[in-house]
Amino acid sequence: MLPAGSEGRGELLRREGLYTSHIAEWRKARDAGARDGLAPKAKAKRSPEQVEVDKLRRRNERLEAELARTRLALEITGKAHALLELLSESADSDPKSKP
Repeated sequence: MLPAGSEGRGELLRREGLYTSHIAEWRKARDAGARDGLAPKAKAKRSPEQVEVDKLRRRNERLEAELARTRLALEITGKAHALLELLSESADSDPKSKP
């Protein structure tokens, strides 16, 4: 928080080793930056090849994710099948109770 009045401000600037010219430069830079930030940005034109590469990259990422899901589903299905076979074999080998 700045001390009240110009004496307090001057005291703070001296203590921090700053000059009023620094503040003036910072204000100019701030104002220039604000104007630059509001200026419309020119979009870089992409070549048709770059557009196609980006499209294929997105498609590849989607297909890689789908492949990973499919592999996981097959792994789960295989484990479930093995478990069912194990249960079936143990049920066949258990002595059956006679009525």
